[in-house]
Amino acid sequence: MTIKRLVAAMLLATGSNSVLAEESFTVQDIQVEGLQRVALGAALNNLPFTIGDTVTEYSLSRSIKTLYGAGHFDDIRVFRDGNTVIYRLKERPTISKIEFDGNKDIKEEQLNESLAGNRVQVGEPLDKTILKSIENGLTEFYHGVGKYQAKVEAKVTYLPRNRVNLKLEFDEGDAASVRQINIVGNSIFSNDELLNQIESKQDLPWWRFLSSDRYQKQTLQGDFETINSYYLDRGYLRFNIDSSQVSVSPDKTAVYVTLNVTEGEQYNIRDVSFVGDLVGQDAIIQAILPLQQGQLYNGALVTYTEESIARLLARFGYANSKIRTIPKIDEETKEVDLTISVDPGKRVYVRRIDVKGNSNTKDEVIRRELRQMEGAWLSNDYLELSKNRVQRLPYIESIKYETIPVTGSDDQVDVLFSMKEQPSGSFNAGISYGSYQGLSFEVGVQQANFFGTGNSAGISLSTNQFQKSINLSYTDPYFTLDGVSLGGQLFYSDIDYSRASSNLEAYNQRRYGFGANVGYPINEFNRLNFGANYVVNKINSIQEYDQLRHFRAVLLDAQNPDGGYNFTNYELSTGWTHSTLNRGLFPTAGRMVNLVLRATTPNSDLQYYKVQFEAQNYIPLSNDHQWSFRSKLELGYGNGYGNKNGYDYTLPFTENFYAGGANLRGFENRIVGPHAIFRYADVVPGIPDPITGGISFPQDPSGDSYQVSARSIGGNALAIMTLELITPTPFISDENRNSVRTSLFIDAGNVWDTEFDINRYANLVQDRSNSGGQRQRQPFLIDYADPGLIRASAGVSLQWISPMGPLTFSLAKIIKKQEGDLQENFSFNIGTTF
Repeated sequence: MTIKRLVAAMLLATGSNSVLAEESFTVQDIQVEGLQRVALGAALNNLPFTIGDTVTEYSLSRSIKTLYGAGHFDDIRVFRDGNTVIYRLKERPTISKIEFDGNKDIKEEQLNESLAGNRVQVGEPLDKTILKSIENGLTEFYHGVGKYQAKVEAKVTYLPRNRVNLKLEFDEGDAASVRQINIVGNSIFSNDELLNQIESKQDLPWWRFLSSDRYQKQTLQGDFETINSYYLDRGYLRFNIDSSQVSVSPDKTAVYVTLNVTEGEQYNIRDVSFVGDLVGQDAIIQAILPLQQGQLYNGALVTYTEESIARLLARFGYANSKIRTIPKIDEETKEVDLTISVDPGKRVYVRRIDVKGNSNTKDEVIRRELRQMEGAWLSNDYLELSKNRVQRLPYIESIKYETIPVTGSDDQVDVLFSMKEQPSGSFNAGISYGSYQGLSFEVGVQQANFFGTGNSAGISLSTNQFQKSINLSYTDPYFTLDGVSLGGQLFYSDIDYSRASSNLEAYNQRRYGFGANVGYPINEFNRLNFGANYVVNKINSIQEYDQLRHFRAVLLDAQNPDGGYNFTNYELSTGWTHSTLNRGLFPTAGRMVNLVLRATTPNSDLQYYKVQFEAQNYIPLSNDHQWSFRSKLELGYGNGYGNKNGYDYTLPFTENFYAGGANLRGFENRIVGPHAIFRYADVVPGIPDPITGGISFPQDPSGDSYQVSARSIGGNALAIMTLELITPTPFISDENRNSVRTSLFIDAGNVWDTEFDINRYANLVQDRSNSGGQRQRQPFLIDYADPGLIRASAGVSLQWISPMGPLTFSLAKIIKKQEGDLQENFSFNIGTTF
């Protein structure tokens, strides 16, 4: 019976082939009906035959599948009229709009990207057959994040001209919580100890609202790896997670997790050996090898060893090395022999380096910072160093690099540096309001990337209630190819500190001159700088307070006591800068140290020196550097050297240090530090004079009185510490986070005068009455030589690198103040970053 059926089937197949062969014909015409959006030529191009070809019924059937495969049609029918083939098509509707409703856990950008991957996007034909798979895929995603009640429905609304609107409606529901996590098989470490290591939390009480017990599949998988690593890092080489079960409660609001483990025993390292090619770096690899005989096996240390060797080989061009550690376990002694297999692969060379994104900055400015060279072998160290050097430029916001394999070559790559620029010029301005100084305003202009050359140039104009200044400057950071910089400046200023808003004791200073500076790189992170300035100072209208007595004695012309103070200085400076900061503006990692010594030459009218030290350190607190800790220390000291006419030179008051405002937020600008003291002789009436009306005679100096000014005169020593927690800025997108910074800060410090002697006023009487148009009573005298008179403030700061330049907003409250300090709660500045 079976043979008869087989024969019958063969005869039927032969007959069918004969019929198909008999029904073949030559196509004389092809007609297509129903086209609206798809061009006729595009439809015909998808057919497997053309006019003049001989076709069969089988060929026509195949053509239907081919047309469906083009993705443009919902329904296809084919007819034959003599030797004419007629196709009647129904085009798929075109998507006019895509909408989302109810989605919270998935952003619209992610949804659009996912739909585009399935060819579902505006302007494309809609294939309704894939909508169900999209619904299932999204539902599966929600299940993965613990939302087992989630529903996703795709709704299609038909429009005229064969168009549709597609709407995805989401009912996400509530996330299931992890009700319980059970670990079965552990005896060495308790459940609590293991659960404390993982991110998933179970059945949290209501008061732990900052934590979450929401179930997420990916988080749980990561927790399994964490537990596995916890055992391996403590020598349990045989530890194994045998199985895991996740159960969902009937109401889909709770999840129960069970983990079955086998702990095994601890193993010690008996021997460490190498196989493979160490490319001549045997000594270095042995020196950096952290694995030692006799120590407890540590999985994290093994991984670190592999990564360290890979990084070392990458320094010498072996970018694709494969490092693998093979353990050989001795169950009797509970020891393990580790064999580290090193396969360096081929040394990789850089064929070409490309840069993009630098629309304003010339290529050569970027390339001169690169340490990875074309034609040299690929070095990860040099790539990272190149990235950091470019990113430290103040006009580069961010930069990244990628290596692109060269087609047809397994030992060559191209390197592409992609960067994002930020405004390189700044419109320097500041506005602040304080309880005493009132409204203050200043303005200026600077350009840090002059015509894209990387040179700093410009005219800085500054004006406010008490100051007018102009500064012409130019600096070429690459005056020579090896990085020697050269710069110069011309400057002029006219300052009138008689305005109350300056917070300084009244005087008028006119200052002008010129200078030059040159810098020499020592290595990638250190630089020496040298400078020289010629400075002319003219001071008049000065209030003769008591602390000026030394300055007056060495400079004032006894024949012309009202002529003011005129002096010319020749200044020399030297400095050292060390920087490993990862960015020029708004760094998040690294440190910066700057030390500067400036002194006048012996042939100057005044002989003095100033030393200034500044150190900043950034410690990232998160992998993405959105959280970072910043500390800053600023120190300064100055004094005179030599003497004249029996009087020692001192630091001129115009060179004093000041605090308050930008460097000690919460205090009014320049208000912190020593105040001027005015001493008045006590007099007795003399014999009446018929011409002048009478004269008076000073009594003994011990009977003098004094007043303490409300204004500051600064000091010759400064110490300020800043602690700052850099936080993510709310409502700022990821692409703008490098240009906006929010921070919480504490500032503390003091300015003092090491030459001040409070005993000079010990037996004198302080007069605190209002005088001289002062707005408040005079402050009490305090010891201005005491460095322990610390001021402190705390607050929040917002900084933004805007098109006009860096903007800084600070809101601060004083924690600790001293007599005479004034508060400034809010300040706003343009052109200041810190």
